[in-house]
Amino acid sequence: MKLHLPVVSVYTVPTDAPEADGTLAWNSTTVVIVEVTAGDATGTGWTYGPAAVGDFLRDRLAPLVEGRSALDIPAAHDAMSRAIRNAGRPGIVACAISALDIALWDLKARLLELPLARLLGACREQVPVYGSGGFTTYHDTHLAAQLNGWVHGQDIPRVKIKIGEDRGRAAPRDVARVRAARQVIGPEAELYVDANGAYTRKQAIRVGHALAEHDVGWFEEPVSSDDLAGLRLIRDSLPCDVTAGEYGYDLPYFARMIAAGAVDCLQIDATRCGGLTEFLRAAALAQAHGLEVSAHCAPHAHAAAAAALPNLRHIEWFHDHVRVEDMFFDGALDPRGGTITPTQGVGHGLTLRAEEVQEFRVA
Repeated sequence: MKLHLPVVSVYTVPTDAPEADGTLAWNSTTVVIVEVTAGDATGTGWTYGPAAVGDFLRDRLAPLVEGRSALDIPAAHDAMSRAIRNAGRPGIVACAISALDIALWDLKARLLELPLARLLGACREQVPVYGSGGFTTYHDTHLAAQLNGWVHGQDIPRVKIKIGEDRGRAAPRDVARVRAARQVIGPEAELYVDANGAYTRKQAIRVGHALAEHDVGWFEEPVSSDDLAGLRLIRDSLPCDVTAGEYGYDLPYFARMIAAGAVDCLQIDATRCGGLTEFLRAAALAQAHGLEVSAHCAPHAHAAAAAALPNLRHIEWFHDHVRVEDMFFDGALDPRGGTITPTQGVGHGLTLRAEEVQEFRVA
């Protein structure tokens, strides 16, 4: 079964409120979608990034996979990885590979009339999720409403908020927001924070000790994820788990992070690292070193593969991406109770609502 030329589309969706973390602010989310067909089946993949991802996908990668076997995904993945040598893999190029790889896995499962989780080989029926948002731009009422919705409305027993406001210049407010979050969710729910690399090393340690008073168990990117020595220093200094990995665009990145002893749980993003093919490889690498993994953002892109991982901790139910995926696809999953069940239907179980979302299309 041969692949037809993939079709690429790009959409930009305004956020439902101003959003920011410790190092960036934004008011829209751009999703790049690729559809690839073989026989009577079509697979869909996507990533989040600038519209240039779609240009690279359309111009460089789509012609490369046309005519290849729809069943031999490693061959297509290897061909893409080799062809982009001089373009530079991190960033736009890796995101483009990721979207197409996700589409190829969805297509293969549909051709075989299987749920993608069954094709990959599920080791769990239910996948744990954590609610993620809590942007630094949220006022206290907005933050409380979002946390209430996850913990008390949907019974999701773990949540994450952003800290590190203004590149770490508002640490007292960070701690106050964490205190308020704990009051909202109560003593039983797990509380996580994400600084997006906003702090210096010693500052992160000082903040981390303050966070421990509110039973914060997960400190994501307290310093830049490129500062492996800093992550290791903070990891050795604090009782909470230190995590990073979302900016891994290739397998060697994860190998370096693991070798440095930089994290307690490795984050992997299939929409950035090279798709599900590389996601599974990175998870196996982590397992070989005794680490659990957590899927970063784009929850519906990760759900089926997450079900196949014996060393999975959870996936991120990220507000922006959940909102986009609920709008764009039929078949969105329900996180009530703190888990999703991605073992139904065929492929990843999602179908693009192309006509309904046409107003957001930009390319």
